[in-house]
Amino acid sequence: MGKSTHERIEDLKEKKDKVKLGGGKERIVKLHEAGKLTARERIELLLDQGSFQEIGVFVTHRCQDFDMPDRKIVGDGVVAGHGTVNGKRVFIFAQDFTVFGGTMGEMNAVKICRVMDLAMENGAPIIGLNDSGGARIQEGVASLGGYADVFLRNTLASGVVPQISAILGPCAGGAVYSPAITDFILMVKKTSHMFITGPNVIKSVTGENVTFEELGGAETHATKSGVAHFMCEDEYDCFARIKKLLSFLPQNNLGDPPRVEPTDRPDRADEGLNGVIPDSPNKPYDMLDVIRPVVDDGDFFEVHENYAGNIIVGFARLNGIPVGVVAQQPKVLAGTLNIDSSIKGARFVRFCDAFNIPIITFEDVPGFLPGTEQEYGGIIKHGAKLLFAYCEATVPKLTVITRKAYGGAYDVMSSRHIRGDYNVAWPTAELAVMGPDGAVNIIYRKEIEDDEDREERRRELVDEYEDKFGNPFKAAELGFIDEVIRFEDTRRRIITALDVLRTKKSSNPWKKHGNIPL
Repeated sequence: MGKSTHERIEDLKEKKDKVKLGGGKERIVKLHEAGKLTARERIELLLDQGSFQEIGVFVTHRCQDFDMPDRKIVGDGVVAGHGTVNGKRVFIFAQDFTVFGGTMGEMNAVKICRVMDLAMENGAPIIGLNDSGGARIQEGVASLGGYADVFLRNTLASGVVPQISAILGPCAGGAVYSPAITDFILMVKKTSHMFITGPNVIKSVTGENVTFEELGGAETHATKSGVAHFMCEDEYDCFARIKKLLSFLPQNNLGDPPRVEPTDRPDRADEGLNGVIPDSPNKPYDMLDVIRPVVDDGDFFEVHENYAGNIIVGFARLNGIPVGVVAQQPKVLAGTLNIDSSIKGARFVRFCDAFNIPIITFEDVPGFLPGTEQEYGGIIKHGAKLLFAYCEATVPKLTVITRKAYGGAYDVMSSRHIRGDYNVAWPTAELAVMGPDGAVNIIYRKEIEDDEDREERRRELVDEYEDKFGNPFKAAELGFIDEVIRFEDTRRRIITALDVLRTKKSSNPWKKHGNIPL
């Protein structure tokens, strides 16, 4: 006689209880002792309470080699499904380190791919909580095939739905490439690690001694490599940042970013902006002192805060509308564009354009950083990435020139010539091929050399050049900027322009894709 209905229900409950334990209580305790949460705890913290719907609950591996037939654990090392974050649908997977070290096998990958397919079909963000020892060696090439299946879906989803990766433990070898393709990577101090080859392999091949933290810790990737967009204090901080990040993003590339009812007046003027720009053109200031007074409630969510500090990128709202902000930071390398800042800026501009987020540019750029290190490192092709990104972008692009806009860097930073929609300047703006000292040394070199009082003559010529070009009015005469505005009117002017540009329609020539200078 078969099982009764009651027995079947009890059987189901027993199986589900077992699933929730993952690799067992002992391994969960060890995980907690290491300062980490379990996959299920992470999902519960991130998603709205009671919203998680799991899929592939009873999936197990099919490996018949080694001792794997006797080591079948229900769920196979990944928890996957969908839920909501502040009411918005998201699809999510979390690798379970208590099961085979979170390694990826064939069926593990099937679950992740299923989540990604559903996200694409339903137009919702994908969140990956990564905590894995890499490919499951026992499954051989099947595990590698699983990674490739995931990589393909990451690539196809790029620019279609937002993809966010949280690194909450080890992420080694081929495992790093899935997060690398996604839009944003978050790492946690002391517990997150990413690298292609670990310290032991590096030691055996190159003789270098390096620790896990030095090689692939959160600080390394947030400050040196630029791989990580956010460096978080702990997992709770990580999930809080994911929630805030999602609040600025549309569900997919066909939707608009989510507007909220503003609490800040759109016509608010800020007299404090009058004193931000120093009288000396060579004296630095903090561009955040410009950005925060302009955006709603001074709330600016910076991205890549610890990397390439000479450029600032991040999200804010203007009259409740999410915008992407790109700005020079004059207090770091004088705000020059270099290899790292060009890549950082280009990546952010392309993300905003892919997801219909208007781009606000605050410009104070004396040019590209000179030097053999930059030239040998490929500043030409890397600087061209930022130019390409701005040229390609069809979202509303608004630019405020606060001080310097010199040389090719003027062109790059969302100028009118590359389809800037609304370009204005402050009275302190200087638009020229180069700074007055350099220009005078070239234009009047012979005249200065022939003058008895060379330094005095040079100073006179510099003053003349500054009077003629050290202001925004020549560019305004040529129609390269729309207006020279008062400092305190910046917020009102940008919000008005944004409102006008709500119905903007612009497209690029049909192509399979452009060939960005990689």
